[in-house]
Amino acid sequence: MSATRRQILSRTGALGAGIAFTGSFSELFAGTATARGMGQRGYGPLVPDPDGLLDLPEGFRYRVLSREGDPLVSGEGKVPSNCDGMAAFPGLPAARGRTHLVRNHENRTGSRSPVPTVPGLTYDPGAEGGCTALELDADNSVRSERVAIAGTSTNCAGGHTPWNTWLTCEETEHLAGEENYTRDHGFIFEVDPYDPRRTGAVPLTAMGRFQHEAIAVDPGTGTVYETEDAFEKPFGLFYRFLPHKPRGGRGSLRAGGRLQALRVPGVPDLSTVQQPGTVLDHLTWVDVPDPLARHTPVRFQDFGPGGITHAQKLEGCYWGGSCVYFVSSFAHSAEGSAADHYGQVWKYDPKRRRLTLVVVFGPDSDLQLPGESPDNICLAPSGGLMVCEDGGGAQHVFGLTRRGRVYAMARGRQNIGTPQKPEWGEFAGITFSPDFRSMYVNCYTPGTTFAVTGPWSH
Repeated sequence: MSATRRQILSRTGALGAGIAFTGSFSELFAGTATARGMGQRGYGPLVPDPDGLLDLPEGFRYRVLSREGDPLVSGEGKVPSNCDGMAAFPGLPAARGRTHLVRNHENRTGSRSPVPTVPGLTYDPGAEGGCTALELDADNSVRSERVAIAGTSTNCAGGHTPWNTWLTCEETEHLAGEENYTRDHGFIFEVDPYDPRRTGAVPLTAMGRFQHEAIAVDPGTGTVYETEDAFEKPFGLFYRFLPHKPRGGRGSLRAGGRLQALRVPGVPDLSTVQQPGTVLDHLTWVDVPDPLARHTPVRFQDFGPGGITHAQKLEGCYWGGSCVYFVSSFAHSAEGSAADHYGQVWKYDPKRRRLTLVVVFGPDSDLQLPGESPDNICLAPSGGLMVCEDGGGAQHVFGLTRRGRVYAMARGRQNIGTPQKPEWGEFAGITFSPDFRSMYVNCYTPGTTFAVTGPWSH
């Protein structure tokens, strides 16, 4: 919820400029299927919603699955606020056609609607974040909705595992005794979408304690890649976690492993690399001296001769083909970065041990182009991508075709401002059902989860 590319462009006077990005835009679709159809052109103009919730193209419809403040189906309390990262999982063999959702709630102290504390699922009763889990029928009727983990803080993003669990990430470094916390925070927790009690509320401490953002798992080796969205200099690091039980299934990450940070020789700050297509090699992975950050935050620790490589706003992280992609949403020299940019997408190839700057968004980028796209991104049925917008003014879900065409897929209509000065909550957590028949997306404020169905191109 920090400064966005749109806000930065506004400050620098770059609003209203034409589309400009450089690099291999098609790289963002690595490993995805190619599809043809309407989705490659868009689905037509958005039709105003008479109920004032969500505008969609003609032929599409939505269902509100859940709204903050309403009673949870489980009776455990109210639906929490600040709906953020989310993933969809297939139904169990005995319940084919169903979909399970796990939804983050990025609640800090003093949130509007905290995640209810539930015995056996609460890490710290002084913390207000966590996850909720929904089970849906084939027609998106909500069969169950319950707390999946509670007592965590600032659950922003995360990622799914090859064994169909969700890793929820705390984007904070608060310690026990600070604010209302009784335990240290800044961890990753595993959540079972089918039965959260099988995973409980156990911090995966070996994966580090820092301001986590997102993760991606190499399905071949089980290596977990992690981004850190640190808010102050020195900025975050890019990590890998080598589990002792790679691809071991639910609970296997509790067995521990080695946490390492990426060192790019001669590049202490990735913002200094400005030319798309630049390939950096001779990379090394350096063991993190103290993953629990008992006395010193990880990014401040001594990594020995050569130091370590930092980057501002490391956010989205996803696996595509045989590589992991991650984004630096922006860099500001005025805030401590070595150079300025308006968005970078990086590709790390584990086999070749190479890091490539794939795409750069410049100050002339059109505001309709989702410059921070990899932070809230998912594969669309058409083979392109769906992206959540996060900025000022109207908020959209955008579609991106493989040719780089951007089209509006949805627009939020819930005004959280005033009639004179309207504001709209950002979208987050976009994901599709395993059969690609439904798109699920959250409005962050007011916390609302939608299911969207219609003539998707397959």
